[in-house]
Amino acid sequence: MVADDVGHLLDRSSNLRPGDSVADSLLSSVSTNKPVAVIQVQGEPWRVARQRVPSVAVSKPKQSKELEGEHKSPFLSVMVGIPLEPVQSALHSLLAILCGLCAVFWLLAAFFGRSMCRSALAPVSRMTAAAHAIRAANLDERLPSTGTRDELEQLSQAFNGLLDRLHESCERQKRFTGDASHQLRTPLTAMLGQVEVTLLRDRPPEEYQRVLNLILGQANRLCQIVEMLLFLAHADAEAKLPHLETLNLADWLNTHLRSWSGHSRKTDLRVERVADIAVLASVHPKLLGQLVDNLLDNACKHSKPGTAITLRLWQEQRTVWLAVEDAGCGISPEDLAHVFEPFYRSSETRRIGISGVGMGLAVVERIANAFGGSIRVKSELGKGSCFLLQLPDIGEVSSSAALQSNSSHKKVVTGTACA
Repeated sequence: MVADDVGHLLDRSSNLRPGDSVADSLLSSVSTNKPVAVIQVQGEPWRVARQRVPSVAVSKPKQSKELEGEHKSPFLSVMVGIPLEPVQSALHSLLAILCGLCAVFWLLAAFFGRSMCRSALAPVSRMTAAAHAIRAANLDERLPSTGTRDELEQLSQAFNGLLDRLHESCERQKRFTGDASHQLRTPLTAMLGQVEVTLLRDRPPEEYQRVLNLILGQANRLCQIVEMLLFLAHADAEAKLPHLETLNLADWLNTHLRSWSGHSRKTDLRVERVADIAVLASVHPKLLGQLVDNLLDNACKHSKPGTAITLRLWQEQRTVWLAVEDAGCGISPEDLAHVFEPFYRSSETRRIGISGVGMGLAVVERIANAFGGSIRVKSELGKGSCFLLQLPDIGEVSSSAALQSNSSHKKVVTGTACA
């Protein structure tokens, strides 16, 4: 449509009839200043564009009966309108199609995604079922291997390794319980048997005194076993000692060996030092004494009287070493891996008939670990054994004066360390 500024219709397209609602709505939009607007025509939206341009005198066409007279206006308004209903209808159809397609795609994605997830997690389901089936009675069961060479297989291997360690720990605990019950039952049975035999008839006082001495020996042995069991029963975290003392092990060792002055093999003990320096370490004196006594007692049991038992003390690369070496029967290679297990006794020890309960070296290992160190052994059948205690040092200071002051207590020999 073309109209003047006052809203008179000057020209129109052939598809627009004068006087209809569309023409009236377009003419009413002349007064608006918006170049583009959306109007309502019979309840339907129309988009109208309006452009105002300068004009010249426009005469009414003779052939047009709708336009009468001559109109002059400095400006003309050219208006174009288009109904929005087809566009909105197309957009609604497009929205319905897109929603339908999205719903179909989501359903397909959910179906295939669930299938793929179930297939990918099938190894996890099998491992879960296998884990639920593992009980205390069948700790030898393991999770199935996925064979996928990915993180799931690494998880199954790590979990199986954990089960292996738990199984080994449970087996050791079972052996420990069985051995402990046997070791506790033996002295109790001997004590009860001696008391029952003694009470069968009246005996002279000397006989009662002899039996009481036997019972006292068995009670002391039982007390020692109980103390060792209580010490070994502590967890590793509880075995860490919070109150350690800084000791010069050279001075301490010479002083501690005085307690062996009444032992039958006191003359076989030898102390060797690698260097004339004070060796300092953080230890618990009583537990360190128990450790050294256990090593010396083990050396005395496995070597003949008259053979030397050598204690070597030295420091190397911020580490303190204490070696206890004997020239006894030695330990076979197959027994070396088990000497620090509770109640373990080597085949050579049982063959020779050496007494003991097999707990001394287990206590030695626990004490060494409590000090932050370690214990190991080197041995050869028929040539003796060498037990090496390793402890972290806290530094070294010159101690020539200290060595001189202690030379009267114990003979100091310069020698080489146990290899």
